[in-house]
Amino acid sequence: MLVGIAVAIAALVVGATLVVTRTVAPPNGPDVALSLPRADRGDRGSDVEAPTTTSGELHVHAAGAVARPGVVVVPGGSRVTDVVAAAGGPAPDADVDQVNLAAPVTDGERVYIPHKGEAMISSSSAGGAAAAGDGIVNLNDADETALETLPGVGPATAKAIIDYRTQHGKFHKVDDLLNVRGIGPSKLSQIKPHARV
Repeated sequence: MLVGIAVAIAALVVGATLVVTRTVAPPNGPDVALSLPRADRGDRGSDVEAPTTTSGELHVHAAGAVARPGVVVVPGGSRVTDVVAAAGGPAPDADVDQVNLAAPVTDGERVYIPHKGEAMISSSSAGGAAAAGDGIVNLNDADETALETLPGVGPATAKAIIDYRTQHGKFHKVDDLLNVRGIGPSKLSQIKPHARV
């Protein structure tokens, strides 16, 4: 009698397990159960996924011999080569052999690609001085702060240099400063020993 009851209980347990298994894990198994939370997340839409995309972006200043110098936005984990590509690729006179194209970049970094025949200027963080190790200022890459370190150059002249560069492109020689409003031969002679292109 006890054996009969034990067999009946075992049969009930096996039957209940099969019913529960079929209810919890249908023919497609756990994938069906996992798809339900994904559908719930999708209902919430972009307010869940957008912050992840935004936080993964890097704003990097691409400068020097690139097609479109300026600030570019690249995904997190990008390399110098990605920054150059985002800036339209290297300029025809770029000397990319001086640059480690595989180096990782960080948010707010400045990546400088030198022109052929130009000594490499090390990259610096935002607002960098664009000066070589000897303190010589590169007229084609310097920001207003760096330009103001030149003798006789104040905020107005620094802005005039940048405005000229924006309208006419890079300087080909330091003497081109004579074309900038407010710079005459006397001021040029002060600047010349401290500037290069």
